[in-house]
Amino acid sequence: MPLPQELKALAAKVSNWGRWGEDDQRGTLNLITPEAVQRGVAAARRGESFLLSIPYNRDGPQTGVIPGRINPQHKMIMVNGAFTGDPADFTTSDDAVELGIQAATHWDTLAHAGYEGLLYNNIPDTVITEEGGAAKLGIEHFGPIVTRGVLADIARLKGVEYFDEGYAITGDDFESAERQAGVTVEPGDILLVRTGQMEWLRRGDKVRFNDPSPGIGVGALEYFHDKGVAAVATDTLVFEVWPCEDPAALLPVHMIDLRDMGLVQGQLWQLDELAADCARDGVYEFLLAATPLPITHAVGGAVAPTATK
Repeated sequence: MPLPQELKALAAKVSNWGRWGEDDQRGTLNLITPEAVQRGVAAARRGESFLLSIPYNRDGPQTGVIPGRINPQHKMIMVNGAFTGDPADFTTSDDAVELGIQAATHWDTLAHAGYEGLLYNNIPDTVITEEGGAAKLGIEHFGPIVTRGVLADIARLKGVEYFDEGYAITGDDFESAERQAGVTVEPGDILLVRTGQMEWLRRGDKVRFNDPSPGIGVGALEYFHDKGVAAVATDTLVFEVWPCEDPAALLPVHMIDLRDMGLVQGQLWQLDELAADCARDGVYEFLLAATPLPITHAVGGAVAPTATK
């Protein structure tokens, strides 16, 4: 369905087309300057790290609603193989995995969503083919992602363990989260958004985890643009609020974030352990390392992010 006119006006307001040149394929990742990286390094005071990925296994969050987005399927392709035929000599084991790249913790590329036949930076969506993947805007263009991360604990802000219904997170919410955390989001930071939605996965209720879900609302997009956020990642499946705020606009945050703003977004990040530590020590900034697997021409990137405080 087409983007409503009022959202098209918002898209034009936050657009980054041409900001980093007509050949740019990295979008807001360009905001990660050496100064932003050094700010992240300075935030690693204690030397304690937190893994922000969910497990990659068959019992992942995918339920088959999106065809082909399968949970990771691991298998052994060699077990104690003896190359000389003598098991007393060198032996080795090897394995393989099949998965939907967006099935577990991941980044979306700027080729992941578009509208009106165009992707980010005025690139036609015909650059994506079934045979070759994304000839432009693939995950291989992201490069290393290391910068300061900032946690916005929206569940804690609202005084809930999790949201009973879909909740659209606004720019005002993020400003309140900054004040609560005592930190100011700066250009080149990556914003991690905790909603508490992972509670449903812990309970084994994948259907409830998927729908309804809190998430980013269109009211947060100007905040991301004005703050110069390099990327945003959430602990939810959809990233934006689901069901969507306006039934006439399907996944408008995806469309505007990825196609117009060139804002990198991530989903299915496990943020609860990190959030608990931030609540204990009152420090909501950290060094974030989140470089995806550079699978050539992929429209998503599997990642095992690490936050170091």
